[in-house]
Amino acid sequence: MKQGIHPEYHEVEARCACGATWRTRSTKDELRLEICSNCHPFFTGKQKLIDTEGRVERFTKKYGKVTVAARRQQENERRKKAARSAAS
Repeated sequence: MKQGIHPEYHEVEARCACGATWRTRSTKDELRLEICSNCHPFFTGKQKLIDTEGRVERFTKKYGKVTVAARRQQENERRKKAARSAAS
């Protein structure tokens, strides 16, 4: 390895916006994170929407709040109507 070209690698405390802290090693002096494994929905199983500029509201306003179950029910009702009209 060449001498003098590599950054210092030292122990730091990482802090998340949720308040979780832990010790790790990094080339930076401090680590401040917006989201970590303690608060990320993929790891916790809880959905927490981080809305930026009202995008979630705009989407629900445009498409409505339709769940998968409601969508399936709508599709079944459409099929039943089509079958009734075809039988008539």
